[in-house]
Amino acid sequence: MANKENERADYELERSVGFMMGMVYRKMSAFFLNRIKAFGVTPEQWSVLFQIDRHEGRIQKEIADMVGKDKPTTTRILDLLEAKGLVRKQVGESDKRSFQLYITEEGRKLVRHLTPIEQQVAGEVMQCMSSEEADTFMLLLKRLDAHVEQTLKPE
Repeated sequence: MANKENERADYELERSVGFMMGMVYRKMSAFFLNRIKAFGVTPEQWSVLFQIDRHEGRIQKEIADMVGKDKPTTTRILDLLEAKGLVRKQVGESDKRSFQLYITEEGRKLVRHLTPIEQQVAGEVMQCMSSEEADTFMLLLKRLDAHVEQTLKPE
């Protein structure tokens, strides 16, 4: 009887959207890390660095929202990127308690070098789908993201 319950629990877990998305994310992150580890950044650091490059002068909270990280995690990542000389913080003009974030020339060079690697990894991963399926998949992911975001908002 316990074996049947375990099989049912496994089946339910395999059908869980969150479980499957988490599992695929961890595998894709490890795949990407394998390609970029020689450059001294992690996929999490990369995502923050990439957003700062695209949105210079934004404050930490805005970057955290863009990458889907909480403030303490983002602070840790920013401290590491700053120590590596890839970003710099500047006290906010309107709020002295916040920092505006800027990419350094070294950070900009790294983004230019790693962007094609990230695109190549994404392309390799998406080879299992047609371009129409990939478009639909991205549309569905965006819909899920928006739904979860709306659900999390306080009423």
